[in-house]
Amino acid sequence: MPAHRRKQSNAMLYTLITFIGLLIVATTIAVIYYVKTEEYRDKANKAESNLEEIIKPAEQLKGLGKIVGTVPIGKSALGTMANYLDETVCLIVGGVPETTSAEAKVNDVNTKVGNALKSAQEYIDIAEPNTTGLVQIIGDLTAKLNNTINAKNAIQKDLNDQIAQFGITKRIYSEKDQVIQGEKNKLQQQVNTIQADYDELRTRLEKSTTEQVDTYREQLEEARANLKSLNDKLLKTQAELKMAEDVMKLAQQKVREIKPPPDHEALAHRPDGKIILIDDQAKVVHLNIGSKQHVYRGLTFTVYDRSGSIPKDGRGKAEIEVFDVAETYSAARITKSETKSPVLMGDIVANLIWNSDKTNVFVVAGDFDLDNDGNIDQNAAGKIQTLIEKWGGRVADTISIDTDFLVLGGQPQVPKQQPTFEDLELDPGAMQRYETLLQRLNHYNQLRSQAQALWIPVFRYERFLYFIGYKGQISQAGAF
Repeated sequence: MPAHRRKQSNAMLYTLITFIGLLIVATTIAVIYYVKTEEYRDKANKAESNLEEIIKPAEQLKGLGKIVGTVPIGKSALGTMANYLDETVCLIVGGVPETTSAEAKVNDVNTKVGNALKSAQEYIDIAEPNTTGLVQIIGDLTAKLNNTINAKNAIQKDLNDQIAQFGITKRIYSEKDQVIQGEKNKLQQQVNTIQADYDELRTRLEKSTTEQVDTYREQLEEARANLKSLNDKLLKTQAELKMAEDVMKLAQQKVREIKPPPDHEALAHRPDGKIILIDDQAKVVHLNIGSKQHVYRGLTFTVYDRSGSIPKDGRGKAEIEVFDVAETYSAARITKSETKSPVLMGDIVANLIWNSDKTNVFVVAGDFDLDNDGNIDQNAAGKIQTLIEKWGGRVADTISIDTDFLVLGGQPQVPKQQPTFEDLELDPGAMQRYETLLQRLNHYNQLRSQAQALWIPVFRYERFLYFIGYKGQISQAGAF
């Protein structure tokens, strides 16, 4: 073969070999690129799948900033949310959360919150926590706690009041104990006296019989002589007293024939004013007395018939109470009336306590049942005294010539016999109460006797109420 032909064949061969080599390299590179591309595609799909597990496409549209919030530099959104979850768990259950999954942390929180809510169930009604919310539950518990604190403060206040009352009771019992000790000392003195008398009697009994008989005979004769002398004086005194009483009765009879005794209740039966105008619809009347006669609001009167006089029992046809006062007249509302006996023009009015010219003097004694409930009221005399003074009267403790009226309640009840030694052992204060009741009874009888002797009018409680126009108001609150 010619030389130039061989050179051409080698070049073509080289070219073919080079082409084949390049083709092989290109094919290899293409295969490698394809394999890598598929690998990257699988990784991309897996990464996209993993990303969808973390955040859905709809959530991606919102943006991580709106879901997570501010993500610190160098931190991931998921890590930031995990930190927020840890802070929430720490806020709910306290302490540092364990290094575990978010699901485990939430389940742990739910378990602990559920157990806590079960413990609080007896203190407050808790619905489903997911619908109620811990903040609302905490608010309800706070309100319950505040109520409990307020109740505790109220109980503490009651306790303090009870302690104060206990102190008062203790002081009262201490005073009673002192009284009992005084009674005990008195009884001890009596015992000592009895013991001394007993010793003296025993000494006398130890004397000879003859000496005792002589001594007692002399004492008996002396006592008989004294008794005869006293008996003679008593007979003489009784005879003189009878003669004086007969002379007194004869003199009183002659005085009555010459001049009848004065009516000692004339002051009580004197009218204080009369009705000059009537408003039947408003149940209001006008009186001919006003501020010039010292009339004031709240003053009550009994209304009596114009054609008659004030009856002995003081019972009238109506009761009125002044509510407006002018200089020369006053207005009063009708507080009690009778349909069969209406109030008329010209009817007279009166109040036993009130007087336009002078201050009447009263004495109050006895036991009173102010509200007619069948029980004696404590300090009733003091309440009646307050009422009398409110209406311009004056209350004294004893009867005198200046006394105008005596208001008597029931007679104080005293036991028929004084407490025995056995009674005093059970109740050391029984003797003191007995003596107090006895003193009140004696004072009551003394006042009544003095009033009769001085011709002072005596009014029982009900009659007293009629005379002051107050019978219809005693059942009302604040009547006294």
